[in-house]
Amino acid sequence: MGRHENPLDASAGPVAELAGALRRLRHDAGNPPYQRMARRCRYSAATLSRAAAGKRLPTLGVLLAYVGACGASSDGWEARWHHASKELTAQSPGRNISPYKGLTRFDHTDHALYFGREQLAEDLWDLTRREPVAALLGPSGSGKSSLLRAGLVPRLRQRESGPARGAVVRIITPGEHPFTTHRSLLPSAGARLPGTFLIVDQFEELFTLCNDPAERERFIAALLPARGTSSRFRVVLGVRADFSSYCLEHPGLAAVVRGASLAVTRMNPAELREAIVKPAQAHGLVVERALTARLTADVADNGFALPLLSHALLETWNRRRGRTLTLDSYERAGGLHGAIAQSAEDVYTRLDTAQADVARRVLLRMIAPGADGAPDTRRSVTRSELASLGDGRTTDKVLESLTRARLITLDTAAAGLAHEVLISAWPRLGGWIEQDREKLRFHRWLTEAAGAWEAVGRERDVRISPVRLAQFGAYASLREDLTSLESDFLAAGTATHRRALRDRRAARAMGSLLVVTTAFAAALAWKQRKLLRTARSIGPALSARPPAPPPWNGRGPWTAP
Repeated sequence: MGRHENPLDASAGPVAELAGALRRLRHDAGNPPYQRMARRCRYSAATLSRAAAGKRLPTLGVLLAYVGACGASSDGWEARWHHASKELTAQSPGRNISPYKGLTRFDHTDHALYFGREQLAEDLWDLTRREPVAALLGPSGSGKSSLLRAGLVPRLRQRESGPARGAVVRIITPGEHPFTTHRSLLPSAGARLPGTFLIVDQFEELFTLCNDPAERERFIAALLPARGTSSRFRVVLGVRADFSSYCLEHPGLAAVVRGASLAVTRMNPAELREAIVKPAQAHGLVVERALTARLTADVADNGFALPLLSHALLETWNRRRGRTLTLDSYERAGGLHGAIAQSAEDVYTRLDTAQADVARRVLLRMIAPGADGAPDTRRSVTRSELASLGDGRTTDKVLESLTRARLITLDTAAAGLAHEVLISAWPRLGGWIEQDREKLRFHRWLTEAAGAWEAVGRERDVRISPVRLAQFGAYASLREDLTSLESDFLAAGTATHRRALRDRRAARAMGSLLVVTTAFAAALAWKQRKLLRTARSIGPALSARPPAPPPWNGRGPWTAP
């Protein structure tokens, strides 16, 4: 039986109400001990226990993990969490929940705090009405994901008609296997659903994470039939501007980029002031005028720096004076460029030696190193990958610390960097990447290859090139970072390679023996032929008789023949 929990007044507020619902769910599941629940979801028992304590709102990831550990469906629980979050904000404006997102993107549930992009969101919505396939282009840090989710999605759901109330909107990111993973959501599968929009965020993952050209082509082909048809299925691509050249290499995507795209522009000063001041006002807070002026000037001098701005505002809010966000708090947080590095270092330096090592390994797994001049990008990491990086408690502690600082995002299935700007803004992480760049490239190949091997049933005779095996031999320190799947894949490939070497050595030995045997047989045959020729030449001589001597005449000496 699980531990006895303190009494809870479910009517005390949204947090207590949600905690009461979690307790009832656990009771219906037979009150499993938290230690057993922790083994099912990889969160610590203490974390799960706090989720049902009713003292503070758990993260969405912890809530869904709790539900899954009780063997229940997650349907409806995310909506419950968002409802509790909104009620908590309304009851305690500006006290417990930040009006700023930090490095994490704005989602459709955050549209009430999303300011400064109203005109661009209107332009994007208008583009989707005209074009069956459209593209939103912008550099890293321009706020594409937030514009798609908090700017476009609410407009689609409010203004577009569909089979139910509003449009059906689906949001995906390509990942390593875009066609295989999302096949059921692509236009070919949902062409009969009117008023359906598919938003493909971080479309550049098609080129940075997907290493199978055939898979990539199938995914693109599944998206493009919407062009030139009467179907009301619409596709919107969010593409990093420095990967637009990859799109131009494909005729269909090139047509979208040339004729149906919208570029994300910089915010003007008025838009920046809205993004800074209005979220605070929505939470009953005040932004010092000197701070607004400083932030506007700092961002104007640094181009596309919205993640830097949002994180600096979050850290300023953490250091606010009463209800006021001050310039002094902003400077103590590290300013526009220093806030991210300061936050990351604060988290990292509080970890013990074992936790710090796991943190380095976790963060490096979230990196896809660029090749041939391409920039480094982030990648999503599955929970099975994370489980291999240390004991469960240590890994959970690290993930909770990084998530609490909003450096990474975490849910029940995967984790990833909150934003790619962390790669360039945190010198320690950038140093790790440069130090291990080639090893990281090999490791990304290994993870992809092992996943493909798993998908085809772990065939016994899988072949790994000698070059790849030699690379693994050169990266001996990589062994401790491998998942069980990656280790099994390497072991199977190594065994196949060794069998091939043995077979080749045996074939060479048999070949050598055959040569020797053939030479010996040829020599023996030659000798036999020689003896035969000799015998043939001697035989007639032995059979011939010498001529008879002349008869003796009695006068001279006689000589014996």
